Amino acid sequence: MIQKWLITLGIALLVVGLAWPWLAKLGLGKLPGDIVVRREDFSFYFPITTSILVSLVVTLILWLFKR
Repeated sequence: MIQKWLITLGIALLVVGLAWPWLAKLGLGKLPGDIVVRREDFSFYFPITTSILVSLVVTLILWLFKR
């Protein structure tokens, strides 16, 4: 059972990695609500809105596959 999940996760990561140039054009990571702090020697980035959006999409996809 765990082998299937690991293979599925690996394939999903591969697909996201290959599709990243197109996903970046959608504005993921630059949505309103994503926290960016830039200073002279320091930069902090926390994509809270992007994380919530991705979580909702993944939850919806998994929910549809369970049905």
